[in-house]
Amino acid sequence: MIEGLIKFSLRNRFMVLLLAAGLFGWGVYSVKTGKIDAIPDLSENQVIVFTEWMGRSPQLIEDQITYPLVTNLQGLPQVKYVRGTSMFGMSFVYVIFNDDTEVYWARERVLERLNYAARLLPGGVSPTLGPDGTGVGHILWYTLEAPGMDLGEQRAVQDWYVKFGLQNVPGVAEIASFGGFQKQYQVTLDPNKLTYYGLSVPQVIGAIRANNNEAGGRKFELSGIGYIIKTTGYLQSVEQIQNIPLKTVSTVPVRVADVATVQMTGETRLGIFDLNGQGEAVGGIVVMRYGENADEVIGNVKQKMEEVAKGLPEGVKFNIVYDRSGLIQESVASIQHTLIEEMIVVSLVVILFLLHWRSAVSIIIQIPITIATSFILLNAFDISSNIMSLTGIALAIGVIVDNGIIMAENAYKNLAVRQAELTAARNGEPAVTPSGTVNDTPSAPNGNGQGDYINGQLVPKPTPQTR
Repeated sequence: MIEGLIKFSLRNRFMVLLLAAGLFGWGVYSVKTGKIDAIPDLSENQVIVFTEWMGRSPQLIEDQITYPLVTNLQGLPQVKYVRGTSMFGMSFVYVIFNDDTEVYWARERVLERLNYAARLLPGGVSPTLGPDGTGVGHILWYTLEAPGMDLGEQRAVQDWYVKFGLQNVPGVAEIASFGGFQKQYQVTLDPNKLTYYGLSVPQVIGAIRANNNEAGGRKFELSGIGYIIKTTGYLQSVEQIQNIPLKTVSTVPVRVADVATVQMTGETRLGIFDLNGQGEAVGGIVVMRYGENADEVIGNVKQKMEEVAKGLPEGVKFNIVYDRSGLIQESVASIQHTLIEEMIVVSLVVILFLLHWRSAVSIIIQIPITIATSFILLNAFDISSNIMSLTGIALAIGVIVDNGIIMAENAYKNLAVRQAELTAARNGEPAVTPSGTVNDTPSAPNGNGQGDYINGQLVPKPTPQTR
């Protein structure tokens, strides 16, 4: 088969050159359009189920949330195993699927099973799916430089403006905010006053919820004009919460301000985010969606940041604290530099030892064509061009060149043997191979017509017989 392939290539040189040029062009296109990242994504194919039930102990979370979810998610198709973690007020369930399972198909199966498992959970508890990212999906971290603005205002800008703007970038799964204070209305009850007025905590909570609502009426027409009746009851200030009536004592209403202190404050935090020891900062983490091109997504996010920055308050700007694109570019540039050096060194060595430029070119030209074909296969198998895959290509250059040198050396040897045979045939001598052995193949006919030389002896021609 190999011999037939060689013969076909020699007889159809133009077709072989055309095929090589096509592969090279396809490879160049694959290099430009392929996925680029600094490190390979070796994370498991997983779906995260997050459930929040604030104020409950880890043991209660384990018994009433984590255990029911884990037992119901174990029967899904193509699931390898299910892990569960319980902590104060939160539950995490990790559903690990087979590596060849499509991630969005897996998320659909988990959602279907959650619809059934939700009935086993306490009232008011709603499990949600985590972002469709991976463990190495944190591609960019940024903070907001806002001199003179308090942490609560910075977090509000991040949550209600910046986050929504950056989430629209293609390939971004989530913008995870961190740092600062999340504003909220906080009602601090006085137990002594509750006892004095004969009130309970559920009564206060129910009164606040009932007043923080809208009720719809009906529509009626009067003099050809339609009117819609509704009540507006959303709370918009601390004073409105303070004036909510709880009960009436001797025709005097007892308000929330009589039994509690109402203030605008930040949500209770379990930690802080500090930047370079210079104080707290507010920012976000850009999480890349599964299977996206990291370098392209980072470029799109930076471009979107320029648009979002135009709407920020005066003096507020972005400060990028972690950017994987620098690592990606340095990794790819290092490998490219190594590839160019290897190609130059190999070319010089081949030319120096062969002393024949056409043979050297036939060997050297294999390097770019083979590398280009490698990128075609990387794209076909959805493998990113990272430091591991590019290093493998760099290490394989020696093998690529070895094949070409062996073929060239074999061709030289066979040509030398054939040339020795032809020279011996012209001189009427036995053909001696370059290794010093006498060739046993017949030489050319003797010029005097008496016979042929075989192994140095004259063999007379047979006399033709006539009838």
